[in-house]
Amino acid sequence: MLETDREAGTARPGQSAPGPDPVAVGADASAAGAGSDEVADASADARDREDSLIDELGTLIDDAGLYASAEIAFQKTRAKLAMRLVGVAAGAVLLAVILLHIALIALAVGFVIALEPLVTIWGAIAIVVGVMLAGVVALALMAASKARLLGKLFASNPAEEAAQSAKSEGASQ
Repeated sequence: MLETDREAGTARPGQSAPGPDPVAVGADASAAGAGSDEVADASADARDREDSLIDELGTLIDDAGLYASAEIAFQKTRAKLAMRLVGVAAGAVLLAVILLHIALIALAVGFVIALEPLVTIWGAIAIVVGVMLAGVVALALMAASKARLLGKLFASNPAEEAAQSAKSEGASQ
């Protein structure tokens, strides 16, 4: 009869209701609860790490923007300083060229005065101008040779340009 009562799902007074054993159910529930707590803790940790990573990435992006704006400001200041220095240097070079020009004129006049007692005044002028023109020709030839070398440096095919240059130099000798 006891089996029939269990099968029917009824219980006699003083007996527990049919179904799973409450002690076993409590143990299973606590084991299942512990497992779900671990899963919940793990997912919470993962969310915290994700949030932390997102916060770190946000901070990194903000820092990168700050660094970029600081670098741009630094480069602007550096460019202003460089332009100021270039201006001062260009002014100094211009003044030096002017003074060199005046000095060369004084030297030429001095040579003419020094040579005048040895040759006539026209002979002294001819000698001074001839020497100066020879110097100009020598400097112009040197500048032309450096310009050709610079052109070869920026040629599309340096090996081909060097071969052509060697051929032209061989033909001219």
